[in-house]
Amino acid sequence: MSGTIKKGQAITFRLPSDTPDHLLRELQRLKEAEKRNFSSKIAEFALEGLGKNSQKERETITVPIPKQLSKEQRAWLRHAHSEALLGNIVYQLLNDPVRATAILASMNSTSLSVDEALYLQEEDQPAEAPQPTRTVQQEPEFDDLDSIDSIEIEREEIQEEKEEDLDDLLGSFLDKMNK
Repeated sequence: MSGTIKKGQAITFRLPSDTPDHLLRELQRLKEAEKRNFSSKIAEFALEGLGKNSQKERETITVPIPKQLSKEQRAWLRHAHSEALLGNIVYQLLNDPVRATAILASMNSTSLSVDEALYLQEEDQPAEAPQPTRTVQQEPEFDDLDSIDSIEIEREEIQEEKEEDLDDLLGSFLDKMNK
């Protein structure tokens, strides 16, 4: 017998002596039904069994997807690199559920700040909307243009801080994934 098994090679085997009778009857029925394709059908069963056995060695989960996937998305999911990436992401999320909640909240929110996104999700709808009070403010006779510049500078600083916080969160998440 050669050392390697090749495609198209015939393989013979003996049924174990302790094979149950109902399986022998099923094999006989399959042989009569398939006739010349019997060996192909048995090979199909053997390969299916090997596939299931190798899947048992890997830790797997089934996750429902909220929307139907396109052909391209399904093809991407079947790729080995995609499976590894998604497996790593799920593992990291299971290791740190708080971070998983934060990431989900940030993905579902239009806010750039994770803390703000979490706050928006936790915020309950008020039972009764408070009645707005009207206050009349007298406008000053002149506008202070310097204050407008300082407001714009403050907005830019806040925006930069939000972007840095998001980068820190994603950076540490990706660092953990790469480990």
